[in-house]
Amino acid sequence: MVFSNCEDTHSKKNKQNTEKNANSVSVSGKKNKQKLEKKQKTEVQDTKPEEEPFKLTNENLREFMAQYGKENPETLVRVTTKFGDIDIQLYKQTPIHRANFIYLVKQKYFDETFFYRVAKGFVIQGGSSDRQQMAKRRFEIGDYTIPQEPIKGLKHVRGAVALSKQWVDNPSNRSTPYEFFIVIAKKGAGHLDGEHTIFGKVVRGMSVADKISNVPVDGSEWPKENIFIKAKVIR
Repeated sequence: MVFSNCEDTHSKKNKQNTEKNANSVSVSGKKNKQKLEKKQKTEVQDTKPEEEPFKLTNENLREFMAQYGKENPETLVRVTTKFGDIDIQLYKQTPIHRANFIYLVKQKYFDETFFYRVAKGFVIQGGSSDRQQMAKRRFEIGDYTIPQEPIKGLKHVRGAVALSKQWVDNPSNRSTPYEFFIVIAKKGAGHLDGEHTIFGKVVRGMSVADKISNVPVDGSEWPKENIFIKAKVIR
């Protein structure tokens, strides 16, 4: 992601026996009918299609995250890499973004991803990979974007954490839910202000972020060696 320039055969002779048998058959037939109906009912239940698993969409996002946010109020996440840990404090003022990040961490989504983009002296970007597992997790979680939640006065200073976005056909600056970036630039990235939702900041581990920002990369700013991510909620 580039930011800007981030499923009845009886005879009459046997009439009396027939009548007895008829009665007998009648009772038996009733039982068989009940058994058959029960069997058919069971078969209908067994063949009833399974409910579709829950997936996030733009339509259910706000309601889901509002409830999820109340039940999961945590605001501190630790991102672990081979270079060390990065602790990110999440802002309560961006409730949908905070709940979304906590949700993805608890869904173990980030454990299938890398810091996949290193723009030296600018940002490091995580939450994506070229692995099939990641694509499967995104399909399972849902296809959605998040409405912008700007915090007045908040800037893309060094250590700021924000979600990336699509730069084409996205006039309202909705965030892509899966990919986040950390500003590395010592003087910040002011040209991104107002373009992305800043939903947290690094409170420990900027030195780790700096180490990541210095790894060798290819021509597309993809690290030559994968920098795997593990994320967990601290509190």
